Amino acid sequence: MIASSDIGNVLAGTVERLSEVSEAERPLYNPQGHRLPSVACVKEIMFTLRQALFPDFFCELRAGGAMRPHHIGVAVDKLFSLLHRQIAASLHFAIWAGASECDIEQMAREKTAEVVQQLPELKRVIYTDVEAIFNDDPAATSEAEVIFCYPSVTAMLHYRFAHLLDGLEVPLLPRIIAEIAHSETGIDIHPGAKIGEYFSIDHGTGVVIGETCIIGRHVTVYQGVTLGAKHFTLNDEGHPINVPRHPIIEDNVTIYSNASVLGRITIGHDSVIGGNVWVTHDVPPHSRILQGNTRDRD
Repeated sequence: MIASSDIGNVLAGTVERLSEVSEAERPLYNPQGHRLPSVACVKEIMFTLRQALFPDFFCELRAGGAMRPHHIGVAVDKLFSLLHRQIAASLHFAIWAGASECDIEQMAREKTAEVVQQLPELKRVIYTDVEAIFNDDPAATSEAEVIFCYPSVTAMLHYRFAHLLDGLEVPLLPRIIAEIAHSETGIDIHPGAKIGEYFSIDHGTGVVIGETCIIGRHVTVYQGVTLGAKHFTLNDEGHPINVPRHPIIEDNVTIYSNASVLGRITIGHDSVIGGNVWVTHDVPPHSRILQGNTRDRD
Protein backbone atom coordinates (compact mmCIF):
# COMPACT_ATOMS: atom_id res chain seq x y z
CA MET A 1 0.00 0.00 0.00
CA ILE A 2 1.39 3.43 -0.95
CA ALA A 3 1.17 5.98 1.82
CA SER A 4 -0.54 9.29 1.04
CA SER A 5 2.67 11.16 1.80
CA ASP A 6 4.49 9.19 -0.94
CA ILE A 7 1.98 9.73 -3.77
CA GLY A 8 3.76 12.86 -5.04
CA ASN A 9 7.06 10.99 -5.31
CA VAL A 10 5.32 8.08 -7.07
CA LEU A 11 3.82 10.41 -9.68
CA ALA A 12 7.13 12.20 -10.26
CA GLY A 13 9.00 8.91 -10.59
CA THR A 14 6.44 7.53 -13.00
CA VAL A 15 6.67 10.62 -15.21
CA GLU A 16 10.47 10.37 -15.21
CA ARG A 17 10.43 6.72 -16.27
CA LEU A 18 7.75 7.28 -18.94
CA SER A 19 9.80 10.16 -20.35
CA GLU A 20 12.69 7.86 -21.17
CA VAL A 21 12.90 6.93 -24.87
CA SER A 22 12.76 3.15 -25.22
CA GLU A 23 14.54 1.23 -27.94
CA ALA A 24 11.17 0.52 -29.56
CA GLU A 25 10.35 4.25 -29.62
CA ARG A 26 13.77 5.46 -30.76
CA PRO A 27 13.20 5.12 -34.55
CA LEU A 28 10.06 7.26 -34.18
CA TYR A 29 11.40 9.71 -31.60
CA ASN A 30 10.59 13.28 -32.60
CA PRO A 31 13.06 15.57 -30.78
CA GLN A 32 12.12 18.59 -32.89
CA GLY A 33 8.56 18.38 -31.61
CA HIS A 34 6.93 18.44 -35.06
CA ARG A 35 3.18 17.95 -34.98
CA LEU A 36 2.24 14.35 -35.79
CA PRO A 37 -0.91 13.33 -37.68
CA SER A 38 -4.15 13.56 -35.72
CA VAL A 39 -6.71 10.76 -36.00
CA ALA A 40 -9.45 13.15 -34.83
CA CYS A 41 -8.54 15.61 -37.57
CA VAL A 42 -8.47 12.85 -40.19
CA LYS A 43 -12.02 11.90 -39.18
CA GLU A 44 -13.01 15.55 -39.68
CA ILE A 45 -11.35 15.47 -43.12
CA MET A 46 -13.42 12.46 -44.12
CA PHE A 47 -16.67 14.10 -42.99
CA THR A 48 -15.73 17.26 -44.88
CA LEU A 49 -14.99 15.14 -47.95
CA ARG A 50 -18.50 13.68 -47.68
CA GLN A 51 -19.90 17.21 -47.68
CA ALA A 52 -17.90 18.12 -50.79
CA LEU A 53 -18.85 14.98 -52.74
CA PHE A 54 -22.41 14.50 -51.42
CA PRO A 55 -23.52 18.07 -50.61
CA ASP A 56 -27.23 17.25 -50.85
CA PHE A 57 -26.83 14.56 -48.20
CA PHE A 58 -24.33 15.75 -45.61
CA CYS A 59 -24.22 19.57 -45.64
CA GLU A 60 -25.81 21.01 -42.50
CA LEU A 61 -27.76 23.55 -44.56
CA ARG A 62 -29.69 22.75 -47.71
CA ALA A 63 -27.20 22.71 -50.58
CA GLY A 64 -29.53 22.89 -53.57
CA GLY A 65 -30.12 25.63 -56.09
CA ALA A 66 -27.95 28.72 -56.21
CA MET A 67 -26.40 27.92 -52.83
CA ARG A 68 -25.00 24.57 -53.96
CA PRO A 69 -21.66 25.95 -55.29
CA HIS A 70 -21.28 28.01 -52.11
CA HIS A 71 -21.66 25.01 -49.80
CA ILE A 72 -19.33 22.89 -51.93
CA GLY A 73 -16.82 25.75 -51.98
CA VAL A 74 -16.88 26.03 -48.19
CA ALA A 75 -16.32 22.28 -47.87
CA VAL A 76 -13.48 22.22 -50.41
CA ASP A 77 -11.76 25.20 -48.78
CA LYS A 78 -12.00 23.58 -45.36
CA LEU A 79 -10.83 20.27 -46.78
CA PHE A 80 -7.75 21.91 -48.30
CA SER A 81 -6.81 23.54 -45.01
CA LEU A 82 -7.29 20.41 -42.90
CA LEU A 83 -5.67 18.08 -45.39
CA HIS A 84 -2.65 20.32 -45.93
CA ARG A 85 -1.86 20.26 -42.21
CA GLN A 86 -2.22 16.49 -41.99
CA ILE A 87 -0.13 15.83 -45.10
CA ALA A 88 2.57 18.11 -43.69
CA ALA A 89 2.44 16.24 -40.38
CA SER A 90 2.68 12.90 -42.20
CA LEU A 91 5.69 14.11 -44.20
CA HIS A 92 7.35 15.31 -41.00
CA PHE A 93 6.70 11.88 -39.49
CA ALA A 94 8.42 10.15 -42.41
CA ILE A 95 11.28 12.50 -43.33
CA TRP A 96 11.78 15.08 -40.54
CA ALA A 97 15.53 14.45 -40.48
CA GLY A 98 15.99 14.89 -44.24
CA ALA A 99 14.10 18.03 -45.28
CA SER A 100 13.62 21.59 -44.10
CA GLU A 101 10.37 22.94 -42.67
CA CYS A 102 9.95 25.11 -45.77
CA ASP A 103 10.48 22.17 -48.14
CA ILE A 104 7.95 20.01 -46.33
CA GLU A 105 5.34 22.78 -46.24
CA GLN A 106 5.72 23.38 -49.98
CA MET A 107 5.55 19.66 -50.72
CA ALA A 108 2.43 19.36 -48.57
CA ARG A 109 0.68 22.25 -50.35
CA GLU A 110 1.49 20.81 -53.76
CA LYS A 111 0.26 17.34 -52.85
CA THR A 112 -2.91 18.78 -51.30
CA ALA A 113 -3.60 20.77 -54.47
CA GLU A 114 -3.20 17.59 -56.53
CA VAL A 115 -5.69 15.80 -54.30
CA VAL A 116 -8.26 18.59 -54.61
CA GLN A 117 -7.82 18.67 -58.38
CA GLN A 118 -8.76 14.99 -58.55
CA LEU A 119 -11.92 15.26 -56.42
CA PRO A 120 -14.30 15.45 -59.42
CA GLU A 121 -12.92 12.15 -60.74
CA LEU A 122 -13.12 10.65 -57.24
CA LYS A 123 -16.78 11.68 -57.09
CA ARG A 124 -17.50 10.12 -60.47
CA VAL A 125 -15.93 6.80 -59.48
CA ILE A 126 -17.57 6.61 -56.04
CA TYR A 127 -20.95 7.11 -57.68
CA THR A 128 -20.29 4.04 -59.84
CA ASP A 129 -19.85 2.10 -56.59
CA VAL A 130 -23.13 3.50 -55.28
CA GLU A 131 -24.87 2.40 -58.48
CA ALA A 132 -23.37 -1.09 -58.28
CA ILE A 133 -24.32 -1.53 -54.62
CA PHE A 134 -27.89 -0.38 -55.35
CA ASN A 135 -28.24 -2.70 -58.35
CA ASP A 136 -26.94 -5.68 -56.35
CA ASP A 137 -29.31 -5.29 -53.40
CA PRO A 138 -33.08 -5.70 -53.88
CA ALA A 139 -33.55 -4.48 -50.30
CA ALA A 140 -32.26 -1.01 -51.24
CA THR A 141 -35.10 1.37 -52.06
CA SER A 142 -32.94 4.07 -53.69
CA GLU A 143 -29.38 5.15 -54.33
CA ALA A 144 -29.97 7.88 -51.74
CA GLU A 145 -30.60 5.19 -49.12
CA VAL A 146 -27.35 3.51 -50.15
CA ILE A 147 -25.40 6.77 -49.69
CA PHE A 148 -26.98 7.52 -46.33
CA CYS A 149 -26.93 4.06 -44.79
CA TYR A 150 -24.63 1.49 -46.36
CA PRO A 151 -21.27 0.79 -44.69
CA SER A 152 -19.85 -0.32 -48.04
CA VAL A 153 -20.15 3.27 -49.32
CA THR A 154 -18.28 4.51 -46.26
CA ALA A 155 -15.59 1.88 -46.79
CA MET A 156 -15.21 2.64 -50.50
CA LEU A 157 -15.08 6.41 -49.95
CA HIS A 158 -12.30 5.92 -47.41
CA TYR A 159 -10.49 3.43 -49.63
CA ARG A 160 -10.67 5.52 -52.81
CA PHE A 161 -9.49 8.67 -51.01
CA ALA A 162 -6.71 6.74 -49.23
CA HIS A 163 -5.69 5.15 -52.55
CA LEU A 164 -5.47 8.61 -54.10
CA LEU A 165 -3.16 9.77 -51.31
CA ASP A 166 -1.14 6.56 -51.54
CA GLY A 167 -0.61 7.15 -55.26
CA LEU A 168 0.77 10.62 -54.44
CA GLU A 169 3.22 8.99 -52.02
CA VAL A 170 1.74 10.59 -48.93
CA PRO A 171 3.07 8.52 -46.00
CA LEU A 172 1.03 7.15 -43.08
CA LEU A 173 -2.16 9.14 -43.75
CA PRO A 174 -3.67 6.55 -46.15
CA ARG A 175 -3.35 3.82 -43.53
CA ILE A 176 -4.98 6.00 -40.88
CA ILE A 177 -7.91 6.63 -43.24
CA ALA A 178 -8.20 2.93 -44.08
CA GLU A 179 -8.15 1.88 -40.43
CA ILE A 180 -10.82 4.43 -39.52
CA ALA A 181 -13.09 2.78 -42.10
CA HIS A 182 -12.09 -0.65 -40.82
CA SER A 183 -13.10 0.32 -37.29
CA GLU A 184 -16.41 1.83 -38.42
CA THR A 185 -17.51 -0.82 -40.92
CA GLY A 186 -15.57 -4.04 -40.33
CA ILE A 187 -14.33 -3.79 -43.94
CA ASP A 188 -10.53 -3.84 -44.26
CA ILE A 189 -9.19 -2.55 -47.60
CA HIS A 190 -5.51 -1.70 -47.92
CA PRO A 191 -4.96 1.67 -49.65
CA GLY A 192 -2.50 0.07 -52.06
CA ALA A 193 -5.07 -2.27 -53.60
CA LYS A 194 -6.27 -1.39 -57.10
CA ILE A 195 -10.06 -1.58 -57.47
CA GLY A 196 -11.95 -0.79 -60.65
CA GLU A 197 -15.26 1.01 -61.09
CA TYR A 198 -18.68 -0.36 -60.07
CA PHE A 199 -17.33 -2.28 -57.07
CA SER A 200 -20.03 -3.66 -54.80
CA ILE A 201 -19.64 -4.99 -51.27
CA ASP A 202 -22.84 -6.57 -49.92
CA HIS A 203 -23.18 -6.41 -46.11
CA GLY A 204 -19.41 -6.21 -45.83
CA THR A 205 -18.52 -7.27 -42.29
CA GLY A 206 -15.24 -9.18 -42.30
CA VAL A 207 -14.19 -8.36 -45.87
CA VAL A 208 -10.38 -8.19 -46.22
CA ILE A 209 -8.62 -6.95 -49.37
CA GLY A 210 -4.83 -7.04 -49.37
CA GLU A 211 -2.33 -4.45 -50.52
CA THR A 212 -1.37 -5.94 -53.89
CA CYS A 213 -4.86 -7.01 -54.98
CA ILE A 214 -5.94 -5.96 -58.45
CA ILE A 215 -9.72 -5.96 -58.94
CA GLY A 216 -11.48 -5.24 -62.21
CA ARG A 217 -14.80 -3.55 -63.00
CA HIS A 218 -18.27 -4.77 -61.95
CA VAL A 219 -16.98 -7.07 -59.19
CA THR A 220 -19.18 -8.02 -56.23
CA VAL A 221 -18.01 -9.50 -52.93
CA TYR A 222 -20.07 -10.55 -49.94
CA GLN A 223 -19.41 -10.51 -46.21
CA GLY A 224 -16.44 -12.41 -44.87
CA VAL A 225 -14.56 -12.58 -48.18
CA THR A 226 -10.76 -12.59 -47.88
CA LEU A 227 -8.57 -11.63 -50.83
CA GLY A 228 -5.32 -12.39 -49.09
CA ALA A 229 -1.81 -13.75 -49.30
CA LYS A 230 -1.07 -17.46 -49.18
CA HIS A 231 2.47 -17.00 -47.86
CA PHE A 232 5.16 -14.33 -47.52
CA THR A 233 8.52 -14.01 -49.25
CA LEU A 234 11.26 -13.33 -46.68
CA ASN A 235 14.59 -11.57 -47.05
CA ASP A 236 17.90 -12.84 -45.64
CA GLU A 237 17.04 -11.35 -42.24
CA GLY A 238 13.70 -13.19 -42.14
CA HIS A 239 11.54 -10.10 -42.71
CA PRO A 240 8.62 -10.16 -45.21
CA ILE A 241 9.32 -8.55 -48.61
CA ASN A 242 6.62 -6.40 -50.17
CA VAL A 243 6.04 -8.28 -53.44
CA PRO A 244 2.78 -9.07 -55.30
CA ARG A 245 1.10 -11.71 -53.15
CA HIS A 246 -2.64 -11.11 -53.42
CA PRO A 247 -5.18 -12.18 -56.08
CA ILE A 248 -6.06 -10.59 -59.40
CA ILE A 249 -9.83 -10.51 -59.85
CA GLU A 250 -10.95 -9.81 -63.42
CA ASP A 251 -14.16 -8.07 -64.54
CA ASN A 252 -17.68 -9.28 -63.71
CA VAL A 253 -16.69 -11.67 -60.92
CA THR A 254 -18.92 -12.48 -57.93
CA ILE A 255 -17.42 -13.88 -54.73
CA TYR A 256 -19.89 -15.12 -52.14
CA SER A 257 -19.68 -14.98 -48.36
CA ASN A 258 -16.72 -16.33 -46.40
CA ALA A 259 -14.75 -17.39 -49.48
CA SER A 260 -10.96 -17.12 -49.19
CA VAL A 261 -9.03 -16.38 -52.37
CA LEU A 262 -5.33 -16.54 -51.54
CA GLY A 263 -2.03 -15.92 -53.29
CA ARG A 264 -1.03 -14.28 -56.55
CA ILE A 265 -3.63 -16.11 -58.60
CA THR A 266 -6.08 -14.88 -61.24
CA ILE A 267 -9.84 -15.31 -61.09
CA GLY A 268 -10.96 -15.07 -64.71
CA HIS A 269 -13.69 -12.70 -65.83
CA ASP A 270 -17.38 -13.61 -65.52
CA SER A 271 -16.69 -16.25 -62.85
CA VAL A 272 -18.55 -17.10 -59.65
CA ILE A 273 -16.76 -18.15 -56.47
CA GLY A 274 -19.21 -19.81 -54.09
CA GLY A 275 -19.43 -19.28 -50.35
CA ASN A 276 -17.06 -20.91 -47.86
CA VAL A 277 -14.59 -22.12 -50.49
CA TRP A 278 -10.78 -21.89 -50.36
CA VAL A 279 -9.21 -20.96 -53.69
CA THR A 280 -5.42 -21.03 -54.16
CA HIS A 281 -5.14 -21.68 -57.92
CA ASP A 282 -5.97 -19.79 -61.10
CA VAL A 283 -9.60 -19.94 -62.21
CA PRO A 284 -10.40 -19.69 -65.95
CA PRO A 285 -12.99 -17.18 -67.22
CA HIS A 286 -16.68 -18.17 -66.99
CA SER A 287 -16.00 -20.65 -64.15
CA ARG A 288 -18.16 -21.63 -61.18
CA ILE A 289 -16.23 -22.75 -58.10
CA LEU A 290 -18.62 -24.24 -55.55
CA GLN A 291 -18.49 -26.52 -52.55
CA GLY A 292 -18.81 -30.21 -53.29
CA ASN A 293 -22.25 -31.68 -52.74
CA THR A 294 -22.70 -33.42 -49.40
CA ARG A 295 -24.55 -36.70 -48.99
CA ASP A 296 -26.29 -38.06 -45.92
CA ARG A 297 -24.91 -41.27 -44.51
CA ASP A 298 -27.06 -44.36 -44.96
